Amino acid sequence: MLNNLKFHLIYKTKEKNNKITFTESFSNNTLKAKIIYDEKKEYEKLSLSIVPNEEIEIIELFATMDYTFKSNEKIFVNGYQSWTDSKEFFIDEKIKGISKLAKPIIKKYKLNKYGDYTFKKYSNKSGEFHGYTYSYIRNNDNFNLIGSLTEKSGYTIIEEYTKKNKIIIRKDCKNLYISKEYIPYELVWINGTENQVFDKYFDLMNIKKPTNNKLSGWTSWYNYYENINEDIILKNLENFKSFNKNIDIFQIDDGYQTAVGDWLLVDKNKFPKGMKYIRDKIKSKGYKAGIWLAPFVCEKDSIIFKEKKHWLLRDKKNQLVCAGSNWSNFYALDIYNPEVRDYLKKVFEVILETWGFDMVKLDFLYAAALISRKYKPRGQVMTEGMEFLRDCVKDKLILGCGVPLGPSFGLVDYCRIGCDVGLDWDDKFYMKLLHRERVSTLNAIRNTIERRHLNKRAFINDPDVFLLRDENLSLTDIQKETLMFVNKLFGGLIFTSDNIKEYDDKKHRLFDNMMNLRKRKILKVESNKNNLIKVLYIEDKKRYTALINLSNSSVTYSKDNLNINIKPFETKILGELV
Repeated sequence: MLNNLKFHLIYKTKEKNNKITFTESFSNNTLKAKIIYDEKKEYEKLSLSIVPNEEIEIIELFATMDYTFKSNEKIFVNGYQSWTDSKEFFIDEKIKGISKLAKPIIKKYKLNKYGDYTFKKYSNKSGEFHGYTYSYIRNNDNFNLIGSLTEKSGYTIIEEYTKKNKIIIRKDCKNLYISKEYIPYELVWINGTENQVFDKYFDLMNIKKPTNNKLSGWTSWYNYYENINEDIILKNLENFKSFNKNIDIFQIDDGYQTAVGDWLLVDKNKFPKGMKYIRDKIKSKGYKAGIWLAPFVCEKDSIIFKEKKHWLLRDKKNQLVCAGSNWSNFYALDIYNPEVRDYLKKVFEVILETWGFDMVKLDFLYAAALISRKYKPRGQVMTEGMEFLRDCVKDKLILGCGVPLGPSFGLVDYCRIGCDVGLDWDDKFYMKLLHRERVSTLNAIRNTIERRHLNKRAFINDPDVFLLRDENLSLTDIQKETLMFVNKLFGGLIFTSDNIKEYDDKKHRLFDNMMNLRKRKILKVESNKNNLIKVLYIEDKKRYTALINLSNSSVTYSKDNLNINIKPFETKILGELV
């Protein structure tokens, strides 16, 4: 298939604009391009090299190929970053961007900063899809995966046009200047079963399968949010020990610092004895200690923002790059500024060595690459940012969050693969008009299922939390049970934020069962247009069928003269011996 690609390059020299189209090789007084194919029976591999004879500015670079889409095929679309909704689409569906009705609040709340809206145009047409780094076209159990082996040359945007029977593979490298060899494309096309194509894909990227185990634990965010203090943390810690709960890690989330960005300035009113004291208390109970930070940003109320303006990222107009509206609004740091790097190295040294934490949850990482540089596309900036973090953290654990996934492959131990779980099922109806990265329990569940192929290949998947409590929560018992089941079956990091002292006997039994991290093998996942998801899996040498209804109406599943009614958002499990 890859030998059918036709490449299109628009570029500028000092004298004029140029446009060329080529398939296998091209050369003129300005450019020399060569395509190298490495074809084997189970996959095809393509590498494109562009060697300019003088400095050029790339205006647009993309490749096209013909593909005849069949009516029964489904297309997996990998969203821009951790929180972006990602799923298999039927060929007549469409991706929904930010609604035009939401434009009045986009500017106020910086909604376009969280996704790809500032550099990728949405068609809003049925049968037209775009995703990042990799995609697949599935016909029953047969997968055709197309993927990029590296995003260091720029984000790879894969577009499928099912009505036009065309695939376009764009490189996010607009306004990139090159004067030496540039390898924008390292692509593979792999055919086989789900496990075959994804095993081969990550093998070709030379990413070793993660050796870390599943982890279970507690995090402060989804109950207390920023309103944490020493007393709250220690009481919850004591609850876990007094109830003899079997967890691995206890994590402090946002709220311990005086401001986002000022990570070493602990709020003394909340934590008068400091974070090393908290870490020591956690370790004394036999748990690993985790802590949250967003290393690539600072909020407007931070000392960094007020006193270190030269640390902040600026665009071509010399304007500060705002990364979102959380807190007092927050801004991106320039990760190539030596002072910023020295500061972050110091932050990690204190957190991991002086305070002694075992894991860092690193959030809002997309901010590092909101804009491209003259000689570095966004994908390269993001990849180098992740490499820098890995170097800082060394052999301690990284939980990545709010990050484009391709640049994080093999560089984080655990990674969020969906949006934040909410305190209700799918937020207010008008929130669906907003960005794809919005808080939604429903979307978090769907991403956990649909990005399952990354688990134990790119990293260990973090599906976000499950919640059993009744207080400060509007999820129904059915919704809680579905969230819990999906996290347990597909996730590799099992967290809650509940105050377990408030549990009754039933909730304690559910919690203990949830934290029993038995080995499970997913055999097959199938979804229908009515939003019924069927999962075949093996647990304890038994084969099970799980029926998960993600629609807001009842669904009937028929098999062997049986009609099974599944309520809205309900999960039903059927079992039989293998």
